[in-house]
Amino acid sequence: MSKSLIPAQRRERIQEYLAIHKIVRTADLCEMLEASEATVRRDLEWLEHAGILERTHGGAILSQRMLFEPEYQQRAGHHPEEKRCIGALAASLIEEGDIVFINSGTTTTQVIRHIRNDAGIAVFTNNVSAVLEVGEAGFHHYLVGGEFQPRSNSLAGRFAIENLRQVYANKAILGVDGISLKHGCTVPSNAEAEVVRQMIERTLGQIIVVADHSKWGVVSNFQIATIDEVNKLITDGAFDTSASESLAAHAVEILVAVANSIKT
Repeated sequence: MSKSLIPAQRRERIQEYLAIHKIVRTADLCEMLEASEATVRRDLEWLEHAGILERTHGGAILSQRMLFEPEYQQRAGHHPEEKRCIGALAASLIEEGDIVFINSGTTTTQVIRHIRNDAGIAVFTNNVSAVLEVGEAGFHHYLVGGEFQPRSNSLAGRFAIENLRQVYANKAILGVDGISLKHGCTVPSNAEAEVVRQMIERTLGQIIVVADHSKWGVVSNFQIATIDEVNKLITDGAFDTSASESLAAHAVEILVAVANSIKT
C-alpha cells in the first residue's frame, strides 16, 4: 500500500476496517496504512469528532447506536451461553446477608437464576421475568412495583422509584445495552434508566455491570452511569483486550466468565 494516501483515503480505509472488525489497534492501522502513529492518531481524532468511532487505550472502536429497545425474547437469543456464564459468576459474588439491586434484562435474569436457593440475602428487582422463574426460591426477592413495560418484561415509573427510595443496598448488579468509555453505560428506555439511576443512588457498595462482549462500543439513548461509577464489569472471553486495558485505566475491575472457569 502506498504511503501517499491522502487523509480522506486513510479515513475511508479505517472506516472500512471498523465496519468489519468493530475494533482496531493503532499499531495495526499504522502497518495497514503505512503511516506514522502521529498521523493515525490525527485520523482517529477526526473520525471521533465526526461521531464514527470512539478512541480507546491503544486503538478505537466503531460507534454503534441502539435507538430502539429490542423485545425481551429477541435479546434472550443473543449470546445465551455467554450470558449464562456471566450470570453464574455475578451470582457467586453475592454474599450472605447482602441486599442487592438487580435490574431488568436477559443477562440479569441469568444472575437471579444462579443465586443459591438457600442464600440469606434479599434481592430487589424490576425484572418480572426473573422473579416469575425463581418462584419459590429460598432467598427473599421483592418486585419494586410500578407500571409494566411489555418490551422488557419489567416494571418502571413513579411507584418503582418511590419504593426504591425506601431501601439501601450494598450491591447493585446491572445489565446494560451499551457500554463505552465516552458515553458510559446506556439503555434504550428512559423508564428503565430512571429505575437504574435510582438503584445506583441507593447503593452503598459496589456497582457491578454484567455485559457480554457485543455491548462494548454500543451507545443507546439514555445514560445510567459513567464509567467512573462502575466498580466491576463481568463479561465473556471474547471481550477485547484493549477494551479491558481502557477500563482498567478507569479503575474498573474486569472479571471474565467462561464455561467451567473464571478469569480476572
